[in-house]
Amino acid sequence: MKRKLVMATLSLSLVFSTYTVSAETLSSIKEKKEKNRSEQTEKQGELKKNQNQQDHTLDQIQKLESSIDKTLNDIGNKKESIQETKASIEKLKKEIDVLEKRIKERDALLKERVTSMYESGGAVNYLDVVLGSKDFGDFLDRVFALNVIAEQDKAILEEHKQDKESVEKKKGQVESELLSLNSDLTELEGLNQKLTDQKKQKNALLAQLETEEDHLHDHIMQLDETNELLSAQEAAIKAEIERAKREEAERKKREAEARAAAAAAAEKAREEAEAREKNKSNSGGSGGSGSSPSPTPPPAPTPAPAPVSRDFIMPSQGFITSGFGNRSAGMHYGMDIAQGGSTVPIVAAASGTVTRAYYSSSYGNVVYITHYINGQLYTTLYAHMRSTPAVSQGQSVSQGTFLGYQGNTGASRGQHLHFELHKGPWNGSKSNAVDPRPYLQ
Repeated sequence: MKRKLVMATLSLSLVFSTYTVSAETLSSIKEKKEKNRSEQTEKQGELKKNQNQQDHTLDQIQKLESSIDKTLNDIGNKKESIQETKASIEKLKKEIDVLEKRIKERDALLKERVTSMYESGGAVNYLDVVLGSKDFGDFLDRVFALNVIAEQDKAILEEHKQDKESVEKKKGQVESELLSLNSDLTELEGLNQKLTDQKKQKNALLAQLETEEDHLHDHIMQLDETNELLSAQEAAIKAEIERAKREEAERKKREAEARAAAAAAAEKAREEAEAREKNKSNSGGSGGSGSSPSPTPPPAPTPAPAPVSRDFIMPSQGFITSGFGNRSAGMHYGMDIAQGGSTVPIVAAASGTVTRAYYSSSYGNVVYITHYINGQLYTTLYAHMRSTPAVSQGQSVSQGTFLGYQGNTGASRGQHLHFELHKGPWNGSKSNAVDPRPYLQ
């Protein structure tokens, strides 16, 4: 009777404590949801302002890009003109080489003639040519020939002189134009560099605005996720408390059955021992001359001890690459466990109810599990899984249930499991986060 009373008292105590924890927790969750909605509205206003700033910056960037495109086009035209000028210079150089070679050859011929004329007296030679005529017709032919030769020599000299002057003039013009083009190109390249620097500055500003926008988007996404998590957590807490109550009742039932079985076995052993003792006493009284000492009854069998269990187990294999605590980049609210291989399993650290199992922009493929252990509420988080989690929201899981594989999804820089343990319900500020290691050892 007393045993039943004690059991009833314990059960009632458990119900009241469960109700108190549940009521306080759910009330806290509702307050956090309202706060998140207010913060979300504020962040959306900031995002709108940021987007207006981005639009203005984008207009400036587009103007700069148009100016840069024009400059690059001018540079391309200048480079093409320079190439044409260089080709023209090369062509002129070849023509000059041909002309200079011909001039040189003719200069040698004319020099030879002049030398001959100088050595022979010049006019005498002409006189000899004229006086050596056979007749008047031959005389005229010779005089005409001499005039033609003289005129041809003169024309050749004049032509070569004009060609050389023309070539030198053109060469000078082309070289001058090339210098001008090179100067223009240098100026345009300088202008392009200036515009490129301006573009870099604007891009840097745009990148900063985009970073701020991404941060705001992430924060808004986190607020959305937080609201969804909090809503899911309400249901998970209720389901987990019910699960814990059922398991507690089943455990107590098993223990009671084990005690009853042990008591029945002990009672049976006692009765058997008394029967044996009675039989021996009856046998000794009828034929024996003395009495023998009563044998000691065998000890009552005791139930086998229940296996020792831990509240939490390691959720995955590998090395702890980063523990709980402050880092240069900020607070690290969990521990990272990493091991090579494409199929490193992740399991539930304790029995509980899956709060959410989905893809998060920061956590990647992630699972949240709500636990109710010895009257205390806990939440565990398993992030960066390789693929879609193997469990779903609202599912009841046992300690060691397979959740997925270590991965590199979300904001991650290598395959690992990011594991968090919160003593109480999960919240966006992670104020309930605790170092998991003492709970796993």
